[in-house]
Amino acid sequence: MNFTKMEGLGNDFIITHEVDEKDIPSIQNQVKRLCDRRRGIGADGIILVLKSDHCEFRMRIFNSDGSEPEMCGNGIRCFALYADLFGLSKSSKLTIETLAGKIVTEVIDNNRVIVNMGNPVLNAADIPVKELSGRVVQKLLHVDNKEFRITAVSMGNPHAVIYVDDQITDELVLEWGPKIEVHEYFPKKTNVEFIKVLSPKEIQMRVWERGCGETQACGTGACASVVSGIINALHENAVTVHLPGGNLDISWDGDEHHPVYMTGPARVVFQGSVQI
Repeated sequence: MNFTKMEGLGNDFIITHEVDEKDIPSIQNQVKRLCDRRRGIGADGIILVLKSDHCEFRMRIFNSDGSEPEMCGNGIRCFALYADLFGLSKSSKLTIETLAGKIVTEVIDNNRVIVNMGNPVLNAADIPVKELSGRVVQKLLHVDNKEFRITAVSMGNPHAVIYVDDQITDELVLEWGPKIEVHEYFPKKTNVEFIKVLSPKEIQMRVWERGCGETQACGTGACASVVSGIINALHENAVTVHLPGGNLDISWDGDEHHPVYMTGPARVVFQGSVQI
């Protein structure tokens, strides 16, 4: 199988369009091996560029642990640039089918991609969390002997956003992130974002991703965090999110019936082939 290794802010993926539907189970069974950084190619996940009956393309993505998330913001930027570089579409603007719905991307200057990430989901039952309805804003969550206040948002996948006053420490991300991910309050587990508000236009973020662990960046997590900050009145509607892997520009007008927009880079690392 020919593949291209790509990354968006350090969130890295194995991408290919040279795959048939019948081969997907074989690939899925070998995701852990292929993503292994010592015995495989090394990646946070594998992205398949597929045909769609409803859009120009369909994206399937598998995390490094073999699970299949609904969407990936950094991944879909890599997807868009991949399609552009390989000439799979005549247009730089694409409509892509995902498990989170239809996503629209456009490759702009210097391999940057702007993505219409769709509308945020704020109703508890649809995120989902163990509440019947309404928004989950600064809810007190007990995890072992510690308390956290979370704001829950879905960008097609669930997120729990937590604010810190001081530094975002390794203890918070690496010790408490995995415990919050599997907390019973989240029926489908959750991504966990730790946020420090730097100014009305900037936030700092580290993320514990569901099925991956800590990653250098998370596009859906950055979007969910900005949505959370806006509904908590912590910053403005257009924000730069500083992640370990680099920066994303996120904007949302505050209306839950309107989409969130993400702009950020994508880059080819290398190309190769692998035996499946």
